[in-house]
Amino acid sequence: QVQLVESGGGLVQPGGSLRLSCAASGSIDNILAMGWYRQVPGKQRELVARIRTDGSINYLDSVKGRFTISRDNAKNTVYLQMNSLKPEDTAVYFCSVDQVTRSSWGQGTQVTVSS
Repeated sequence: QVQLVESGGGLVQPGGSLRLSCAASGSIDNILAMGWYRQVPGKQRELVARIRTDGSINYLDSVKGRFTISRDNAKNTVYLQMNSLKPEDTAVYFCSVDQVTRSSWGQGTQVTVSS
């Protein structure tokens, strides 16, 4: 089993910043990628950013230039720095870990962008 502990969500004004963190523990061998997804009620969960073990990164088009994903391999932690936040970024953000045999998800952390 993999345990993922997320932190860093909250309420922020438009234009503000937040940093999400996700620490992985447990059976965390053979990690292929770590990433962040988000979901709003009534919509499918969408990939926000994903970083593979080889360092390659994918971003959702709407967050390019504003969000930065990074990973601390020594701490098995993935971060999402979110700048210039917009109301449309409001969602529950989920951490994910992809391994050879399974994918694991965190509980989610609420990000609300509102004045």
